[in-house]
Amino acid sequence: MGGSHIRIKDLCVLHEQHKILTNITVDIPPKGVTAIIGPSGCGKTTLLRCMNRLIDETEGMQVKGEVWLDNVNIYGPGVDVTEIRTRVGLLAPKPFPLPMSIYENVAYGPRIHGWKLDRKENNSLGLDQIVERHLREAGLWEEVKDRLRSSASRLSTGQQQRLCLARALAIEPDVLLCDEPTSALDPKAAQRIESQLRELKETRTIVVVTHLLRQARRLADHIVFLWLGELVESGPASQVFGAPRDERTRAYLAGDIG
Repeated sequence: MGGSHIRIKDLCVLHEQHKILTNITVDIPPKGVTAIIGPSGCGKTTLLRCMNRLIDETEGMQVKGEVWLDNVNIYGPGVDVTEIRTRVGLLAPKPFPLPMSIYENVAYGPRIHGWKLDRKENNSLGLDQIVERHLREAGLWEEVKDRLRSSASRLSTGQQQRLCLARALAIEPDVLLCDEPTSALDPKAAQRIESQLRELKETRTIVVVTHLLRQARRLADHIVFLWLGELVESGPASQVFGAPRDERTRAYLAGDIG
């Protein structure tokens, strides 16, 4: 499996005439982890939600510009939004397991998509194998393999977030978007999620919104820094953290602003 390349060109987002993002042009490289950083209210989550058109669900939003997923502009005419969202999964800030068993949470996506996983050559797998594969990918299999039919609500918060990760992975997305994925977790549970993301980046493009610079330093191969809805700087993490080009980036990393 190879991660997809995302190209964002001249992206502007307004909410009831209030500018949230202005002329964002940036590449998200395939595979690896790209971290979107910046102070609260700078547009990080908005940018993330533009990458799988979840922004469409917020009333009053206007989106202009282009977001290319490989060779498809996802804001182009005739685009199948459901197809886009099967290619671009999402892990939300707080775990929201479905009110059903652990097994059925992971099986949910393949079921509603009719196991249409031919492009991943997964159509030969049975549902049991699909569930096990993705619980393993999420680092949860050993903890739940003997209670797959029990309610997901009985899991700890950290386990629920890894279950949501498994559910997101079960439709075999090329890209995984993570919006503050550890913000509701204790340090140990957060460490488990970070560990899984590090493993997953070998085969997928992962984009993480985080307000924790320590987390961005630990996880990211690539950095996108936003300030007041504008792209200030992007590049390899080693370059942005080690030798930032923009004074605002230097000030933010030093804790002087933001």
